Amino acid sequence: MASSQLVKAILNPKKNWFAALHKKTIANRLRKYGLRYDDLFDPMESLDIKEALARLPREIIDARNQRILRAMDLSMKHEYLPKDLEAQQTPFRSYLTDMLALVEREKAERAALGALPLQQRTLP
Repeated sequence: MASSQLVKAILNPKKNWFAALHKKTIANRLRKYGLRYDDLFDPMESLDIKEALARLPREIIDARNQRILRAMDLSMKHEYLPKDLEAQQTPFRSYLTDMLALVEREKAERAALGALPLQQRTLP
C-alpha cells in the first residue's frame, strides 16, 4: 500500500517537477499534430478500450479518426500544424477515460459475481 502511494506521488505532476516537465513535453508534441492523449489508446491492445470506443457517440469517434488521419498525414509530410491551429489544441481534454473506467468497473463486477466475461478474445 505504501509503495502504491509512493508511485502516485512520484507520477503526480503537481508534486514532482520532473513529472510536470514530462507532461508539458507530451502536451507540446500532441499539439504539434493536433492529437489528444486519449487518441493514443489502441483498440487492438485491449478489449476494454475497444468496448469503450464502441460505446462512445459516433461524432466523437469520427472526430478521433479525423485527428488520427490528420496526424498521420502531417507526419508523412514532415510538417506540423500551423501555429494558430496548434494554439487551439487541447491535448489532455479526455473523452475516453470515463467510459474506459466504466467498462473496467463492469468487468470487475462480472468477475466478482462469477459471471462470464462480456467479450472473449478469439483468434481471427
